[in-house]
Amino acid sequence: MAFWLMKSEPGAFSIDDLAARPGRRTGWDGVRNYQARNFMRAMRVGDRAFFYHSNAEPSGIAGLVEIVRRAYPDPTQFDSRDSHYDERATPERPVWEQVDVRLLQKFPRLLPLAELRGMPELKGMALFTRGRLSVQPVAPPQYSAILKKSRPSCGRPQAG
Repeated sequence: MAFWLMKSEPGAFSIDDLAARPGRRTGWDGVRNYQARNFMRAMRVGDRAFFYHSNAEPSGIAGLVEIVRRAYPDPTQFDSRDSHYDERATPERPVWEQVDVRLLQKFPRLLPLAELRGMPELKGMALFTRGRLSVQPVAPPQYSAILKKSRPSCGRPQAG
């Protein structure tokens, strides 16, 4: 199993939007960066990804999703009415791909970027070194540290 971080602006599509979808599942469309697309091509069914709210106040990790379908052509690239349309793409030669994700868990609280930056276990994480990339890998120790941080502490009130 591999681990990832996938970004979405909550004004465009939030974790609550995903929770409201049938089966709490959707295609992760609209990615228009080659490296992010290639990361999606590397994803396998069962991989886990953090759902990150970007360009928000505050930005941060909102929950956890599971990859439920491997990469396939993103249909928005073929739709001239869609903001993600790409005139170079054809059904015979698609340029962009997407994966399907299913919500596993919305965290009890958003883990803000500032708090994540303060965690020594996350030093060198792609989120800090390649911040604008919308899909990025997460190392297993980083995944474990974030997951642990997402759990409410026993017997102590949770800030936030």
